[in-house]
Amino acid sequence: MPMKKDIHSQWYPEAKITCACGSTFTAGSTKPEIQVEICSSCHPFFTGEMKYIDTQGRVEKFEAQRKAVAGKKYIKKKDKKKLQEKREREAEKKRPKSLKEVLMHE
Repeated sequence: MPMKKDIHSQWYPEAKITCACGSTFTAGSTKPEIQVEICSSCHPFFTGEMKYIDTQGRVEKFEAQRKAVAGKKYIKKKDKKKLQEKREREAEKKRPKSLKEVLMHE
């Protein structure tokens, strides 16, 4: 069965791909030229270098959030429950025991 005419995008077998690092290469594409932010010449996985590719401050935002969380004091679930029970006992002590006590406080 033959392909329908005029429904497929034009194919460019030698499309020029340009990376932000300055590297260029060719590949097949439906666009004649493509701009990319990262390629195999500058990607840390291929180069072995560790560097941040930061777009819109995401790395700084993540590190600030991580530092904020690290500074918080965490309470164990068991200790949290004991603290809650202590607060409830103290609230119970302050609560009036009889109608007479309620009327005295008014």
